[in-house]
Amino acid sequence: MPQYMLSVHTAAGEPREQMTEEQQRQGYALIADLEAEMEAADAFVFSARLSEPGEAKVIRRGAGRPKSTDGPFAETKEHLGGFYLIDAPDIAAAVAWATRVSDAIGESIELRPLAGSRGR
Repeated sequence: MPQYMLSVHTAAGEPREQMTEEQQRQGYALIADLEAEMEAADAFVFSARLSEPGEAKVIRRGAGRPKSTDGPFAETKEHLGGFYLIDAPDIAAAVAWATRVSDAIGESIELRPLAGSRGR
């Protein structure tokens, strides 16, 4: 089955409204329920939330040994904040999952098939 990455991008330094503890609890419950549905449908492969871009390291290959510098890799306002890897029979099913994730987290989702993906 083809695999897809559903990614959410965040903007560095962009002000965000502080969530109350109740809003956070409800948000986590919504995500947990959605992930349980993904698992029940054999769509869930993996998900992760990434640390802040300032914690990234960039490894560059050059003459001699590779060099490590503080990240992020690109000087850009938006950064990858987290992602899901899912199995879906086709792009329509992947779009349906991406739509549900977007609704659950209140952010846009970028959907991309994994190159050469044939599934697990």
